[in-house]
Amino acid sequence: MAFALLFNKNAQSFIKLTSIICFLQIAALNGQLRVGFYSQKCENAESIVSSVVKEASQREPRMPAMLLRLHFHDCFVQGCDGSILIDNVKEAERNAFGHEGLGGFAEIQKAKTQLEAQCPGVVSCADIVALAARDAVVLAGGQFYEVETGRRDGRVSDLSFAAKMPDVDDSIEVLKGKFITKGFTEKDLVILSGAHTIGTTACFFMPRRLYNFTGKSDADPTINPKFLPELRSKCPKNGDVNVRIPLDNQSEMKFDDQILHNIKNGFAVIASDARLYEDNITRAVVDSYLPTDQMSNNNTSSSFENDFGLAMVKLGRLDVKTGLLGEIRKVCNSFN
Repeated sequence: MAFALLFNKNAQSFIKLTSIICFLQIAALNGQLRVGFYSQKCENAESIVSSVVKEASQREPRMPAMLLRLHFHDCFVQGCDGSILIDNVKEAERNAFGHEGLGGFAEIQKAKTQLEAQCPGVVSCADIVALAARDAVVLAGGQFYEVETGRRDGRVSDLSFAAKMPDVDDSIEVLKGKFITKGFTEKDLVILSGAHTIGTTACFFMPRRLYNFTGKSDADPTINPKFLPELRSKCPKNGDVNVRIPLDNQSEMKFDDQILHNIKNGFAVIASDARLYEDNITRAVVDSYLPTDQMSNNNTSSSFENDFGLAMVKLGRLDVKTGLLGEIRKVCNSFN
């Protein structure tokens, strides 16, 4: 009898333990992003990030573009988990060739330091990156969009995982494939490429397009003949590859739809942007945002900016860690 009672008691304990484990696993897997995630636990979280971004942008005019790019590069490798920020492991993700020229790391850490002072162990670095990108868009004149929060930081940062980042010299088919693999559409590819409406690139990425496009000492034929001399003067053959040039030579500091006009008219600066007008599907997406006789330029610009916000929300959901997955780092460039 005593043995039976002990057995039943142990069995009940085992069942309870199993139920708890299952519940925790479900909670970890089913954690949800939501707007206002920190409204109760750290009500000033978004305003703190916004303040840091504003101050940094006043000091460095290129900062909005840097922070916007940082979010994309974080999300495209292992999802939006702050892994791009890690710098204390041997083969850190941020050292990959595809992440060349990234910036904004110090600003993310500055926001984290301020948040830790007010709400220790609450706000993830991944969420700071996402919020900073939105604030960057707004500071550059783009539309405000709500950012879902609740991400947790990843525990892995590996250079090899960045091998499938989109590359400036990728063909349109390769670009489409890389985006589709991540769950994006051709429309998403065009819209997210529209982030190139602000910021700069380095001459490091230009030689093939300007001087040896097909291996015959030629230029990319899609470059408008009026634009080619200007690009070559900014990035001369065998010149300083670190010289930076605007991605949108018409309005590099303003978030607008000018980059789409540039792509259509042969004034795209980097090759991957130009490729968007070579494919029937992506070309149709570009054209859909450009004014016609029946549509004012203001309406088309507003449509692009609205869709850009929606695409950024979609990007921000990419392979996120929520619930009990991941961690909340104490500092953004180092695992706990």
